[in-house]
Amino acid sequence: MNAISVKTRQELDACLAIRMEVFVNEQQVPVEEELDEYDASPEACHHVLLLAEDKPIATGRWKVYEDGTAKLQRVAVRKDYRGGGTGRLLMEALEDSARQAGMKRTLLDGQCHAEGFYNKLGYQTISTEPFLDAGILHVRMQKDL
Repeated sequence: MNAISVKTRQELDACLAIRMEVFVNEQQVPVEEELDEYDASPEACHHVLLLAEDKPIATGRWKVYEDGTAKLQRVAVRKDYRGGGTGRLLMEALEDSARQAGMKRTLLDGQCHAEGFYNKLGYQTISTEPFLDAGILHVRMQKDL
């Protein structure tokens, strides 16, 4: 598998296609809640695309949240590639990208069903209660890089 930092519109469109499949089609998140200003262009945010034999299989993005903190968002793995380490590789690529940009920690709002996955990667839950985002329960988590 190969992780790339998104630089072209075609690469960004591949990221958006994965997110439409995972969040909109599978999880019924409204399109208007899924897409935002950080999807306008490859330069609007730090998008990462994971490829397997040149096929787009996973994506995520990060933006500067506050000084030294990258907020990871829109982490999505196509259904056929879940459970085999793809999510871990994607998270490592996102963290590497943030680290290379000088970030010292990452923050994310993870869906509650994925909390254990993120815990295994070193994330700690910092929210006191789950909260709704796009109609799905989430927890806020962080990790020092």
